[in-house]
Amino acid sequence: MGAMSSALRIQVLGCSGSIAAGCRTTAFLLDEHTLIDAGTGVGDLTLEQMVAIDDILVSHSHLDHVLAIPLLADSVMRRRLQQPERGPIRVHALPATLHALRTHLFNGDLWPDFTALPSRDWPILSLHEIAVGQRLTLGRGERARTVRVLPAAHTVPAVGFAVETTTGLWVYTGDTGPNPALWTALSGQRIAHLVIETAFADEERALAEVSGHHAPGTLAAELKRLDGAVTVHITHPKPGEAEAVIAQIHAVERRHHVALLQAGQVFSL
Repeated sequence: MGAMSSALRIQVLGCSGSIAAGCRTTAFLLDEHTLIDAGTGVGDLTLEQMVAIDDILVSHSHLDHVLAIPLLADSVMRRRLQQPERGPIRVHALPATLHALRTHLFNGDLWPDFTALPSRDWPILSLHEIAVGQRLTLGRGERARTVRVLPAAHTVPAVGFAVETTTGLWVYTGDTGPNPALWTALSGQRIAHLVIETAFADEERALAEVSGHHAPGTLAAELKRLDGAVTVHITHPKPGEAEAVIAQIHAVERRHHVALLQAGQVFSL
């Protein structure tokens, strides 16, 4: 794991499975220039913060993780045109995810095609394919960050991401249910923080299974695969279910330190 020459910062913009007062869907801000997923939490950034974003890592195509991309593009286009040296905002995702964005979102019906606006020669967005196992280098110089693409198990093609830090990996699983491939990928790795989803309480375990999510019971079984104790942050509970979810997790999982992820929380690594 490469040494970092400057402090790394990850801010939680949103970590809810849907929307309600005080609930924002998934988005993380890595330093100032990279988004990891682009849910409704992106809307809490100032315009200046939005203009600073150069890269967006997308875990999968579902709306709660991508809906801020078209709105962000619209908000920043005029400012970005004044900085042509920066080029388009780069959206990184699996080929199937990019296909879904092209076909169903940037199709001229649901939203204008910002991969060709304001012109095909200078679009505000550019789409870039990634693959499981790939290492991405984002940023430059002292602020260059290495991000690994991890496998996820969801109802559509999906990935998670691991950001390399001086203290270990900051791991975000993306939306996933039970996923042996993830633990194989992380075997022997030092994990500083594990951000893992648990969307439903155990009373809705059947729904969690068919929708490719965790409930506390399946999460506890997965955490047994970890080497040693890890700091675990629970993300993506549905509004109104977070307290039940964390109580049920604490009832069955005592080896790891497990807490609910909070919007506004900051990791300094």
